[in-house]
Order: sequence, then C-alpha cells, then structure tokens
Amino acid sequence: MSATLCLVGGTFDCFHAGHQTLLEAALGCDSVEVWVTSDAIAVEKDPRIKPQSERQKDISDWAGKRPLSTHSLEDSWGPAPTRSDATHIVCTPETRENCETINQMRTEGNLTPLKIVEVPHVLAEDGESISSSRIRQGTINRDGNLWVRESDLERTVHLPTSLDSELKEPMGTLFPGPEDTPEVAIRAAVEAIPAFSPCLIAVGDVTVNALLETGWVPDVGFVDGLTKRTAWDGEIDTTSFVGHLTCENPAGQLTPDLLECTDLALEFAFSEEGGPVLLEVEGEEDLAPIMIHLLAPLGTVVLYGQPSAGVVLRVTDESTKARCRALLDAFEVR
Repeated sequence: MSATLCLVGGTFDCFHAGHQTLLEAALGCDSVEVWVTSDAIAVEKDPRIKPQSERQKDISDWAGKRPLSTHSLEDSWGPAPTRSDATHIVCTPETRENCETINQMRTEGNLTPLKIVEVPHVLAEDGESISSSRIRQGTINRDGNLWVRESDLERTVHLPTSLDSELKEPMGTLFPGPEDTPEVAIRAAVEAIPAFSPCLIAVGDVTVNALLETGWVPDVGFVDGLTKRTAWDGEIDTTSFVGHLTCENPAGQLTPDLLECTDLALEFAFSEEGGPVLLEVEGEEDLAPIMIHLLAPLGTVVLYGQPSAGVVLRVTDESTKARCRALLDAFEVR
C-alpha cells in the first residue's frame, strides 16, 4: 500500500486545543504537511496575528518527532490542487466547501480527489467553539477556559494584605515624569503604543485628564475624583466622551458592578453607534486594571498613573490575562 500524505492549511494563530485536535486527525496519515499562512496574508486579516515563524514553531514544538512539517502558504489554495502525491486533506465544517472546490480543481487537472477528513470544532467551557479570533477577542484562553467566570459576576472580593507589596510594583513599563506636569510621561507613553493596538484605556483622573490635554481621547476612561486617595482638585472635560457610566467599587475591593460596567463600556466603545466612554467609579478605581485586562481584547493598551513616578503602560496579552486571573483568584470573599 502506498504512503499517505495529508495536507493542512490555516493561519494557526494562538495555537490552541482545536488546532491540536485537527492535527491529531491529520496524523492518522503517514506524513503531514501544514501550510501556514504567510505574514503578508495574515496581517490583512488581523495585525495582531503572531509572526509566521512563531506560529510555525508552536506547531513544530507540539508535534515533536512525529512526521509533520510546516511550510509557508502564500495564496488561497496552496499546493492541494496540484500535488499528485497528496492523498488526504483535513478541514473543519466551515472549510469543507473549500476542500470540495480543491477536489474539483484536481479532477479538472486529471488528479485523484483527496480524501476529506472533517474534524468537528473543540468547544470552550461556554459551549462555543474554541477559535483564534475568540482568543484575540480576550474571551477565552487556548484551552477554552473563560477568563471571566460566573462567580466573578456574583460576589464582591477583597484585596488581601498578602498582595499589597506585589500590587505596589508597576505592572508594565513605567514612563517617568514630573508629578506636577503628567503630560511629560503621557506623551512618552503614547509614543510607545503599538500600532496594532485595538483599544486605549486610561485609569485615574490625572491620567485621563493628561491624555485629553495632549489631544488623545481614550476609548474608556476610569475616574473616581481622587488622586493618592485624596480629592483631586482638577476637572475633566467630559465633552469628548460619548458614553457615561457610573458604578460602585469601594476601596480595596472588586465588585460585580465594576466588572459589568467595564464590559458595557468596552462593548459601547466599539459599537457602531457608540464611542469613547467615561466610567465614573464611586469609591476607587485603583484595582480596575485587573478587571480591565481580563475583559479586554489582546493588544489593548492600559495606562495608569504611578504615584510620584509617572505613567505605567501595559499591553493586554495572554500572560497579562493569566497574571490578572491569578491575582483575582487570590482575593478574599468575606
């Protein structure tokens, strides 16, 4: 019996449990070629997609010594319509039609149609399919676990003293600047915002105001009327914001109200009829970045002030979400 060769094509961003199931099915053949979308094509789909070299490495690391190789996919079809040595092709339900088209092209070229192996989606814990787009949206991790849980919407949690020292350290890159002219640090931070960032969130009255005064309107701004836990004597021009929300979040706590309003603010900021949102917190917004990172899409930039030091910039990525999830899990229910 002749050897079997399975062809697989795709972007393979944020290599996840669904990708693994797809490739396990392909490895039922003697050898597998994975054709990974090139950077030129991927960036048109979403500039946040990881470099092709990284996506290929994730696949190779997972495969180990198994008979699988990776290649660069430079067009819509790859080698499948013309490879005479290929015998199988793997797809998901929504890409089966492409495989049928490939087989039609092969028939027209006097080649034997490929055996189509359709692999169902792997479901996340919410019953929806695991996908790279959902991971980039910030909803789930690569195993399909939700970053935000039902329990987060049901109870207020309190900051334990064991986290005091950890949370005093900047969670991100510190841009130093004089305390009396925060615009200096803000300008430096703004220049460092990645071009692919889908969202800018500012936390703190001084940070939001400094952004506005330098000509930047954050997609979401969090304010509580305080600075260093005392009343702030400034005044924010709210006319730049389309949406306004208010929530309760006492000092040293994280409430379902803050979580729900953060989610609403993000949703409104990116809706067709929406725009920038100012979220006024009755209490304190100091701990809000933990909730923000858990909800925000990958690539989101969060700016917040570091007392007497400057401004901290942190990009929401998978490691940021994992750290914030661990921090929130360490909070206490009283």
